Amino acid sequence: MAKSQQTWNKKEREKKKQKDRQDKAEKMQERKSGSGKLEDMMAYVDENGNIVDAPPDPTRKREFKLEDVVIGVPKQEAIDPADLIRTGVVTFFNEAKGYGFIRDLKTQESVFVHVNGLMDAVRENSRVVFETEMGQKGLNAIKVKLDN
Repeated sequence: MAKSQQTWNKKEREKKKQKDRQDKAEKMQERKSGSGKLEDMMAYVDENGNIVDAPPDPTRKREFKLEDVVIGVPKQEAIDPADLIRTGVVTFFNEAKGYGFIRDLKTQESVFVHVNGLMDAVRENSRVVFETEMGQKGLNAIKVKLDN
C-alpha cells in the first residue's frame, strides 16, 4: 500500500482556499444582482439632528438668513466700567496673615481679598466698594475702599 503524497495540513489548506473562493464568488454574484441598492443605504438627518431612514418633510423646511449664521465665537461686547464696581461686606479679615473675604451684596458670592488690594484699612463687617479680577483660584477683590 502506497502512502498518500498529501499530508493532512495540505488537505485542510486546500479546503480553506476552495471555501474562500466560493464565498468570494457568492459575494460577487450578490453585488451583480443589485440586492444592495443605493436607496436601501440612504440615511437622512431630521430637524433634531437624529439619523432616520425616511426623507425629511419639505413642509417643515425653515429658511435662515445668511447674516444670522454665526461661525466661530462671537465678539464680546465692551464691559461697562460701572458693572465692574461692586459693593459688599467684609465677612472675614485676618490682619496678621493679610487676607480675608468680602460677601458681594448683589450676588451673595464670597470674594477673596488680599492686603495688597486694599486702599483703605478694613475690618470685619465693614461696607466696602471694590472691583474684581480673575486670580489663580477664582475672583480676587482689588481697589477695595470703605463705602461712605
